[in-house]
Amino acid sequence: MKLPIALLWATILIGCTKSQPCPSTSGSDTTGGTGTSPCPNAIATIDTAAELASLAKATAAIRDAFARGDVDAIVALHHPAIVKDFGGNNVVVGREAFRKGLISMLKGSRMEFIGNQIENTVFSGNVAIQTSIFTIRNVPTNGGKPTVGKGRSMVVYVKDKTSPTGWLSLREMAQEAP
Repeated sequence: MKLPIALLWATILIGCTKSQPCPSTSGSDTTGGTGTSPCPNAIATIDTAAELASLAKATAAIRDAFARGDVDAIVALHHPAIVKDFGGNNVVVGREAFRKGLISMLKGSRMEFIGNQIENTVFSGNVAIQTSIFTIRNVPTNGGKPTVGKGRSMVVYVKDKTSPTGWLSLREMAQEAP
């Protein structure tokens, strides 16, 4: 079963941005001694168990915002330079393009994440990379028949003080799940 484009859009629960080194602006080295940080608003990471719990709350917030159709909340959890790659030429670059696509997609449907199986999570400094298998139910608001799609995603998250959860999705790639 091919995953409809609308369902791929919903995989926004994972994403990331191009991390270019920039000087740390926090007054303390949050980079493990390298002197550079992937994000000027980076927050130091120490405890992996705590980081896993923190990231889980962030991804749950994204899924919850989708279920509510809350475009502002979804966008707030993504980096201004978000890049979402759904395969082929279906690439979304930047928050504003992302916002426009969300508005269009959520105008006629509600997205429900009914499954989210984490395959792997890796932390490196202020960055988390997570792969997962997700299942999304797309419920048309006009009373049409709901559809269910399954996909696999890899999302890059960065710790960022401007995020409501402490994490922003920076880059995301999604594809049909096996």
